[in-house]
Amino acid sequence: MNQKRSQQSTRPDLLATRRGLPTEPATAVDRFERYLAWERGLSNHTVRAYVTDVVSLLAHFVSECTEQDPRLHDLGIDSLRAWLSAEHERGASRTTLARRAAAVRAFTAWAHRRELLAEDPGPRLSVPGGRRRLPSVLREDQADSALRAAAAGAEQEDPVALRDHAVLELLYATGVRVSELCGLDLEHIDHEHRMLRVIGKADRQRAVPFGTPAARALARWLEVGRPELSGTASGNALLLGVRGGRLNPRSVRRIVHDAVSTVHDAGRLSPHGLRHSAATHLLEGGADLRSVQELLGHATLSTTQLYTHVTVERLKAIHERTHPRS
Repeated sequence: MNQKRSQQSTRPDLLATRRGLPTEPATAVDRFERYLAWERGLSNHTVRAYVTDVVSLLAHFVSECTEQDPRLHDLGIDSLRAWLSAEHERGASRTTLARRAAAVRAFTAWAHRRELLAEDPGPRLSVPGGRRRLPSVLREDQADSALRAAAAGAEQEDPVALRDHAVLELLYATGVRVSELCGLDLEHIDHEHRMLRVIGKADRQRAVPFGTPAARALARWLEVGRPELSGTASGNALLLGVRGGRLNPRSVRRIVHDAVSTVHDAGRLSPHGLRHSAATHLLEGGADLRSVQELLGHATLSTTQLYTHVTVERLKAIHERTHPRS
């Protein structure tokens, strides 16, 4: 990996720390970064987070080492625990500690496979699990109100309003991530079968269906709105910003916030919350967990189980319908 890419992928406040590492640990960081980006195909954001945590660990290891030329093979469980304890003393939350420990375990496993470590101390590193907080969720009637308001705003066929309506309909219809939505190109839409070809985490592709309301909103955007905003910077991007470039996640967050703010008692909601609302309403409508996992693009079912929830009313209905002594 060249120096320019390495600097772009690391937080500016850690560049000096990374450069200050001895040669062997510094080389290991560079190799690990290439592995994450090129072999595992992780996103830039994920690679940056992993590298940040590993640099922090190695900097602490070097500072605590009594050797003049610290060697990576001396990195053991005591060093990992000492670093994590220092992070805790600096005020890191349980969730943050769990994430950093996961990054370090990925590094030590990789280093052991590359014979940089005689044994892998990562599996012995444990931290209390952080509580997964579920995002806010709209009720079905609230989601309907937000989408109806967006549809009404698009009736004058203002290109931005048409785009915003299409954004909201697609997010709620498909439950895609905001990054996946912004990454859609024109050729990713199968209008005949009402399907999106989504490129998710680690470049995994999946097909996601959308319904008639989203299809109508998308058609009006493509017919009337997109040609008005399209320019030299548009390329094949499906959704465009006001200057003609690809729509960015920050703008999508604003679109969702503005739409939900018109709904009584809905509170604040992010695109992630709209994704969670879509998944919740699918489950409430009778979808099975495996199907929701496929639609959301989760690698494991356990992620879907943490990400979604079923209402008490649905559980009661299932019990009454299926239990012999309900």
